[in-house]
Parts: sequence; structure tokens; C-alpha cells
Amino acid sequence: MNQTLKSIIARFGFLIIIVAFVIFFSAVNPVFLGGDNLMNIVEGSAILLIVALGMTLIVATGGIDLSVGIALDFGAAFAIVAMKEYGFGWYGAALIGISGGAIVGLLNAALIVGLKVSPFLATLGTFFIGSSVQRIFTNGGGPISHRRMPQEFRDLAVGDVFGIPTEVVIAAVLVLAYFIVMERSIIGRRVHALGMQRSAARVAGLKVNKYLILCFVAASMTAAVGGLIASANIRMFTPLSGFSYLLDAIAAVFIGAALHPRGRPNIPGTVIAVLFLGVIANGLNLMGLNFNTKDALSGIILVSALALVVAQQKLRH
Repeated sequence: MNQTLKSIIARFGFLIIIVAFVIFFSAVNPVFLGGDNLMNIVEGSAILLIVALGMTLIVATGGIDLSVGIALDFGAAFAIVAMKEYGFGWYGAALIGISGGAIVGLLNAALIVGLKVSPFLATLGTFFIGSSVQRIFTNGGGPISHRRMPQEFRDLAVGDVFGIPTEVVIAAVLVLAYFIVMERSIIGRRVHALGMQRSAARVAGLKVNKYLILCFVAASMTAAVGGLIASANIRMFTPLSGFSYLLDAIAAVFIGAALHPRGRPNIPGTVIAVLFLGVIANGLNLMGLNFNTKDALSGIILVSALALVVAQQKLRH
């Protein structure tokens, strides 16, 4: 491989792949580049992006969170039950749903900070606990519907703000908030310090435990916001539905990290990766493939994308 080709791959490899897929999907189905479909891609990626933001925060600390799906489920379940069984208005129900996510984050923090369990095992344990709680509460996994939910809550998924879908606006606000905190503040620098060298950060006087607690609670509360939108969209809570976002969120974070010059988790990279996954999912759907074939191709493309960005990072260095 000559030096010029290496330089092109190092700088623009992933961008070239995205453009190639856009051209391919456009050739297969001209509808792909239509304004409505492009908005569908952005809107369909909103919940995954919200979950991936929290995952980015956790990975930046040097950990992993396998329970973000449980936090999403708790956000949806707590809000639905608050409205249906206890008559809460949409605003109170939303706060209760986010509080449900906070419970998941606090449990993770208690295991990691209090009992010194590794983040992988702690969040895996939380996943199993949360999954069991959902099955018990729903008598084996039946959905909880609420067809008469307040329209204001329903608008979290189907409403709009000046013509922009509300869920896209919510995701954009969270992206901005996470970008400011993680990329432009002292808090973000301290979070990244935890991920790079936790022992050194502790020696330097950084309150490691406090930041770990804050990060895990914030990530779970963020995932719970995704749960609010998901439940508003279908007007019900479906147990264990949050698990479907876990692997894609992890993939988005690591693809985004590989795009960074120093290989660290970052918000712009996560946003690009989530949109890439949205393009792939939408394009394969427009091709009319059956479920199994689409999943297989999605997996192959995802693994190939990860391999590419890792190679791109190595060439860059």
C-alpha cells in the first residue's frame, strides 16, 4: 500500500465508507435520499443516540454499562405505571420515569464503588436483577399498555417543535449538553482522566468515587429518557425491550472512539457512528430483505466498520 493511499484511508476511510453506502442505497432505491426518508433516519436514530450518549460517558471513565437497557425499561415502566395506576400527569410521570433510571444507576454505583465489583460484572448483575424484576412485575413479560396517556406525553414521540420531531429535539439538546460537559469542561477532563489512568487520578486528588457515582447515575437517567420516548411512541411498556439498544450503543461508542485522533470516547464520534448505523438499518429495510438476512448483513457491516476504523486509527498513528 503506497503512502498516498495510506494517508487517504487514515484521514477519510470511514467517511468514504459512509458515502459509498449512501450511493449504493440510493441506486437501489431512489427514495433513500428523499427528505422524508432522511428525516426518518434521524428520527429513528434518536433513542439509540440518547442511550449511546450515556454509554459514551461510562466508557470514558474506563468502564462499561451492560444495564442501560434496564434503565431504559425502568424509565418506560415507571412512567406508564405512574400515569395509568396513580393518575400522574405527563410531567410528573416523566420525572418518575427518569427516577427509575436513577435507581439503576445507583445500584450500579453501589456495587462498583461500595463493593468494589468491576463495572462489567456489576452492570451484568444489574441487568439480570432488572430483567427478573420486569418479568415478576408483569407476570412473565406481558406488556403494560396505556392507550389514554396524556397527549403531552405522547408528543414526546409523535409531536414536533417548529416542524422538527420532538424526539430529535430532545436528542439534540442532550447531545449539546453532553458535548459541553465532556469536551469543554473541567468535569469532562476529569472523567477522561479516570479512563486513562484511574490510579494517577486518585493520587492527584481527584474524587474518583464521586465521579463514578455521578457518571453511572447520569448515564442511567439519560437512558431512561430514551425509555420515555419509546413508551410514548407505542403507548405501552414492553419488558426487556431496552436490550435491543445495548449492543448498538456499545458499537457506536467504540466506532466513535476509533475516529478520535487519540482514540478516546467522544460525543461527535458517537453521533457519527449512530447515524451510520441508522443509514445501514434504513437502507437494508428499503431493500426489502427478510429479517434474518438483514440482521446477518447488519452484523457483517458492523464488524467491517469496526475493523476499518481500527485500521484507520493505526494508520493515523
